[in-house]
Amino acid sequence: MRDGGLGSWPARRARMTPDRVALVHDGRRDTYAELARRTAALAAGLRGLGVRRGDRVGYLGPNHPAYLETLFATASLGAVFVPVNTRLAAPELAFVLDDAGVSVLVHTAAAGPTVDAATGGMLHTRLVIGGSYDDLVAGSAAPVDEPVGPDDPCLIMYTSGSTGHPKGAVLSHANLTWNCVNVLVESDLSGDEVALVAAPLFHTAALGMTCLPTLLKGGTCVLMESFDPAAALGLVERHRVTLLFGVPAMYDAMAARPDWAATDLSSVRALLCGGSPVPDATARRWLERDLTFVQGYGMTETAPGVLILDPASARTKAGTAGVPSFFTDVRIVDPAGDPVAPGERGEILVRGPNVMLGYWNRPDATDEALAGGWMHSGDVATVDDDGYVTVVDRIKDMIISGGENVYPAEVESALYEHPAVELCAVVAAADPTWGEVPRAVVVLRPGAQADADGIRAHLRDRLAGYKVPRHVDFLDELPRTGSGKVMKAALRERFG
Repeated sequence: MRDGGLGSWPARRARMTPDRVALVHDGRRDTYAELARRTAALAAGLRGLGVRRGDRVGYLGPNHPAYLETLFATASLGAVFVPVNTRLAAPELAFVLDDAGVSVLVHTAAAGPTVDAATGGMLHTRLVIGGSYDDLVAGSAAPVDEPVGPDDPCLIMYTSGSTGHPKGAVLSHANLTWNCVNVLVESDLSGDEVALVAAPLFHTAALGMTCLPTLLKGGTCVLMESFDPAAALGLVERHRVTLLFGVPAMYDAMAARPDWAATDLSSVRALLCGGSPVPDATARRWLERDLTFVQGYGMTETAPGVLILDPASARTKAGTAGVPSFFTDVRIVDPAGDPVAPGERGEILVRGPNVMLGYWNRPDATDEALAGGWMHSGDVATVDDDGYVTVVDRIKDMIISGGENVYPAEVESALYEHPAVELCAVVAAADPTWGEVPRAVVVLRPGAQADADGIRAHLRDRLAGYKVPRHVDFLDELPRTGSGKVMKAALRERFG
């Protein structure tokens, strides 16, 4: 094969294990042979529509076989795949499609009105899943076998961003492949792996930490269109799932289910968790079920793995994000760029073959992010004497109260130790005396009761006084992104 990129994966897997099940979705089971056939047919169809090397093909929809077929088919042409967040409003969608220069968009029928509003009917080609898209993949075609190299761009993943427009991180075939190699080294994935892909594939964690490594190894991906804790537990039991990835809120939601204790989790080998600092209480609930709960840290720009807590250290180093992935290097530095001492806070810098090519059409932002040959994360961490890194918080989320630094993740971890707290977030609130003070927003467990004074008393036993929120607000639910992360920008706007 002349194709050395991701687009060749279905054909390479099909010649090794054609009859293994690659994808499970809503009662449908596709083998690797079927995935290779559909991918080749779609690639031929896209080429017939005029897609050529370097062109951008978008996907707007839930976790679905069409996502992976479009990714692999686009990659096999030397074109660039652009997965789009399904929660974007029409103006936000319009920006992403225009910024990336998407010429062909694969989307669901349900997304049609949003696409209409975003594009004004000016998009070159639209393929609707369940309609025109299905017509393209129904036939058969020989693989296109375009010469694709490891350093060619493979996909543009847009970062959510807290201010201004999102930036498109350009990931090469090598970036994605080396990340998968890191995962295979760290997590010992097997050919019989069954991964539950419950987090959305338009974010890099679900794609890079479970889906692509499992397919590379020849395992099975069970695709959930949207996360539901009860349904997720049911799928784990029904399909004998061995591997899951989720953000802390997803794991908390599953553990809070009434059927949590009765669910058979004996098939699960590893639980991967990232996306935000992991509260101790979250990890404990799963460790108490004698499961391997593996915390990690990553970002879109690194495809995404950076740090991993190996299973052997899951208990002794609980609360840390672990050590650098095998082929990835990490430094924790002070503002001058010098390494910090153990226990001191500094910014995480990353270097390795999984670090992005740069931001799409943003040379200045690329130069700033990759200054000195290291990816500057914007995240604060400490490192201990053994080299294990603990992620403290985002630099931009840090609260400066009367000259003292308050890291919301530290306060949130203490809040989760309160028996009535199911979910929480801490944001900065303006204060005439101290400039800003921490403010907590809390969701209580079903049937639990607590008031602001009780919450604050709980925290005063665990934190310095300046870290204790001046205000505690209660909500029925917290606003979240499509990946399950709490939308702190929305909370700051409402409560700050």
